[in-house]
Amino acid sequence: MAYQHKLAEKLTILNDRGRGVLIRMNYIKKACSDSKLRPSFLMDKAMESAMKYINKKFPSIDFRGSSQHLSNIQKQKTIVLEGLSSYYESFLDVMEFRDHVYELLNTIDACQCFFNITVNFDFTKSFLDLIVTYASVIIMLSRIDDKKVLVGMYNCAHEMSNGNSEPSYPRLGQMFLEYEQPLKKLTEEFGPHTKVVTEALLSLQMVYPRRNLPVEQWRSAQLLSLLSAPAAMLSPACCDTMACEYLSMDVMERWIILGFLLCHSSLNTNAASQELWKMALRSGLYLTLIRDEVINIHKFSEDYFDGLKGYSKRVADIKECREHVVTNCGAIHREKRHFLRNAVKELYKILEDEPGLLGPKALFVFMALSFSRDEIGWLVRHSENVPKTKTPEDYVDSQIAELLFYMQRLRTLLAKHNSVIQRYHVMYLAQFDSLVINDTIQSMYVCPEEESVLMSSFISILSALSLKQVENGEEFDFKALRLDWLRLQAYTSVSKAALALKEYPDLAKIMNMTQFHTRLMDDIDGLLVEAADISILCYYPRVFEKMFTQGSEDVAMQRYLMAFPMACTHFNQSCHDMCPEEVSTTAICLKLCVTFLEEIARQTCTVVLEICAEQCNLNDQLLAKHCADTISRARNKKQKKQMPKKGEVQKEKPGTESQRKDRAIVTNMDRMHLTLSELCTAFSHYPDFTVFNHIVVPAEFLLSQLETRLTKTIVRMANYNQTTHEISRPSDLLAGIRAYTASLHSLSCYINIDMTRLVKCVLLQQTQPLDSQGGQTITTLYTNWYLEGLLRQASNAVIIHCPTMHCFMNQTIENERTFHAEEFSDIVEMQALAELLGPYGLKFLSENLMWHITSQVAELKKLVIENMDTLVQMRAKFDKPETMANLQKKLTGCENVLKRMTIIGVILSFRAMIMQRHCPFLMGPIECLRDFLPPDSDVKMTLSVYELASASGKFHHNSSSEEEYKLTCLLLVYIAVSLPVLSLDSNSFYRREYGGHQNNIHCLTTAVNQLSAAMFTVQRKNIEQHLKEFLLVASSTLLQLGQNSERLEAKNRESIYLLLHLIVEESPFLSQDMLESCFPYVLLRNSYREVYKTFIHTLG
Repeated sequence: MAYQHKLAEKLTILNDRGRGVLIRMNYIKKACSDSKLRPSFLMDKAMESAMKYINKKFPSIDFRGSSQHLSNIQKQKTIVLEGLSSYYESFLDVMEFRDHVYELLNTIDACQCFFNITVNFDFTKSFLDLIVTYASVIIMLSRIDDKKVLVGMYNCAHEMSNGNSEPSYPRLGQMFLEYEQPLKKLTEEFGPHTKVVTEALLSLQMVYPRRNLPVEQWRSAQLLSLLSAPAAMLSPACCDTMACEYLSMDVMERWIILGFLLCHSSLNTNAASQELWKMALRSGLYLTLIRDEVINIHKFSEDYFDGLKGYSKRVADIKECREHVVTNCGAIHREKRHFLRNAVKELYKILEDEPGLLGPKALFVFMALSFSRDEIGWLVRHSENVPKTKTPEDYVDSQIAELLFYMQRLRTLLAKHNSVIQRYHVMYLAQFDSLVINDTIQSMYVCPEEESVLMSSFISILSALSLKQVENGEEFDFKALRLDWLRLQAYTSVSKAALALKEYPDLAKIMNMTQFHTRLMDDIDGLLVEAADISILCYYPRVFEKMFTQGSEDVAMQRYLMAFPMACTHFNQSCHDMCPEEVSTTAICLKLCVTFLEEIARQTCTVVLEICAEQCNLNDQLLAKHCADTISRARNKKQKKQMPKKGEVQKEKPGTESQRKDRAIVTNMDRMHLTLSELCTAFSHYPDFTVFNHIVVPAEFLLSQLETRLTKTIVRMANYNQTTHEISRPSDLLAGIRAYTASLHSLSCYINIDMTRLVKCVLLQQTQPLDSQGGQTITTLYTNWYLEGLLRQASNAVIIHCPTMHCFMNQTIENERTFHAEEFSDIVEMQALAELLGPYGLKFLSENLMWHITSQVAELKKLVIENMDTLVQMRAKFDKPETMANLQKKLTGCENVLKRMTIIGVILSFRAMIMQRHCPFLMGPIECLRDFLPPDSDVKMTLSVYELASASGKFHHNSSSEEEYKLTCLLLVYIAVSLPVLSLDSNSFYRREYGGHQNNIHCLTTAVNQLSAAMFTVQRKNIEQHLKEFLLVASSTLLQLGQNSERLEAKNRESIYLLLHLIVEESPFLSQDMLESCFPYVLLRNSYREVYKTFIHTLG
């Protein structure tokens, strides 16, 4: 008879089905209260009257006589049917599940089944699970406020579309009415089953009190300690109730509280039931139905018992238990968590050192995980709903990270050493379990055929196992054996069974132990879900985030912070096939994981950059710019000058911070390094892990944060102020970056990340106009500053280009200096700038400089076009002074031409300084090759040399046509005939100490030479020929200055004469012989004498 009922199969299927239905009801409840998930037509105001009408008349809705209320459903009937079909079918699933549960419970009652958690564990557990799941489904159904609207509206749309009601609607409507007060109806249903349910619950008397011991007894028994009995360390951990040792406390409390609520009559008639019930009531305030749906167990029970006669004592018991919970429970569970932190840590350390112990002591691991999971679950449920108590701190645990961390480490250890566990238990099953089972069967005096076949198969399967199977990597699958054991429990637990399992406790004991051993062989993941599932954290994100924040604020807990993102790997275990929609909402927890990792990376990044900043400050103290102050103090001390006043703070010498008088003194740097080591330890535990099919690499979060923050730090170190045009010197910034880089490389000592790649990536971004985030870089800042700050003032002669010093210098005039030009343009600064900007940055700077030159050339061409007729005549008659004098009067814009050419010269001089510092070893040979280029060489050879120069960063201009060629020729004439105008400027005086003129007109030499070379090279014309023409025109024009010494133009003529010499000296196409052929050398010699005569020698 028992074989035909298939109790084992039905319990297995219905439990899975019931869990799916329960999750489905929870999702519908959440969807109806969430505007993002709720069907859109239910939020339509036009539907409000229909919804109110359905709620009022449900389930007897007159679809034909109330067209005015339901007209909007008629309009949208297709949308309503499609939108509500899944909800309606889910409610039908509830009804179908209820029917099957009814049928099975009646069958179990008829068979008078025996239930005892310590004997037929799987059978009893499945039975109690089914009862609680069924009750939870009904309670969840009652919590869905819109259920009548969903079902009524669907049926209305169905009738309007098909002309008749949905066939199951009457029964479904009736079920909703029956369960409006769910507990009342449920207790009526379970009245006939009170005896069997009570028997199953009372079997927990042997398990629940033992699992619910106070922490003092845990300590005295040295629970979970492998060191308490060293002699027994290699002995296998086993007991009569192995599966009960890692059974969830939450599950047992749900069985007891909901079970006795359904069969409450036993509380008044059975003292043992009452004692067990009160013990469960003292365990906490809230009980989980599913996900974050909880029951306030005392209020829920009290409200129900208040309406029953003869239960006043039970109400008093409930109140007493609630007071006990509020007063004591927080402290009790706080101490349990404290004990478990140390116990689980000790267990992990021993097993990590001796993984071979995982074989005999596997049960200890699952017990540790289960106890820890229970405490975490209790804390999460009660943290969300903290009761009014004098000690609310008992519901806050800033050290929960450590417990989570070691739970995860134990899980990792099991996965890592799975082969060790398999090797041990394959021998255990074959050489012990199978033999004991065989001996037990042999001692039975009755063994029916069906049971005999099952038990014989157990022995044959287990005895056939060998160590070679593990060594060969064979996959083990004992699911069939475990299902057969469940069948055997069902067959032998009915009242008229020929073989009664309760009469053979030894068989139950060995088979329960064997089942645990087989699960260690092929279902460790399933065991971990049962014993260590912490997916509850997914449904309490606020509590989860609060725990993380509290842990991150405690330095001692920072090394365990990776436990929080790792906990997110558990969340997908809670999903069910019957509710695929929930996967998308649960997957949001991936964002939670990312948030945690970003916060850990942010904290680490902050500490790293603070250490870098401190090292940068210390490095700054060693720079040469501070040596003057040090020398001055040393000199004052030697000369015994007046010591600093009492109020003055003496500057500490570099290195003072490293002197320690007491090892106990902890500096700020020590604290930062300690914090850094703790945070980096967190990153070192897990190189990667998977969350919802996404592979997460924690170190990449740190690298990403470091890249972003370091980029901003470097830009900030430049100290660019757009308003005042202030900026750090390139050498100072370079020194700071080097200090940061050196400190960053030390991070590799803490964590295995590629710092070289990171630094290269960041610095390479700084050589571009914009970084990867679209922000400004030092390339842009320095380009803007040198263009707008230095070169603009140099164009106005406020700053002088100084060839002698190879830099720019401020004029010695009375004006407010915003900066010292020489501090930003000497050889050291140009080298630093070239290193900071790199090839790409210099290319960007060069392009900006060329843009300014191009705009100046365009203006020059306009001036040439305006004076074209005059310039053509001057070019033809430059050797006729009288004619030239007349034409000179017609010429306009001479000062403008010279001004623009000077600007071009200043820009090109600055560019040459940068390029020389950027690639001196490349520029040297190119310049040498250019200098030795024969004047009469072919234009193609000239072009090849200048193409090489262009590739190295030399000036290159792109335009060519006959008109352009004519303009270029006339431009040189324009410049040549305008030179005498320079003598009118008092600042045109040549300064020997600068090696140039006070108004930067010596830069004209660079402009003339490079501009003519570039233009004529591109136009494929002979450069030397046209420069000779320029020299002739310029010489002829300048010689006119000497005709009348009293004229105003003659004031600075000697300084202007020197321009010709400078042009020739710098040009690779002109020579001194050419100059002497058209301009007397004696004039140059006299000019130098006159200029140098006024030079004042000063000695420092």
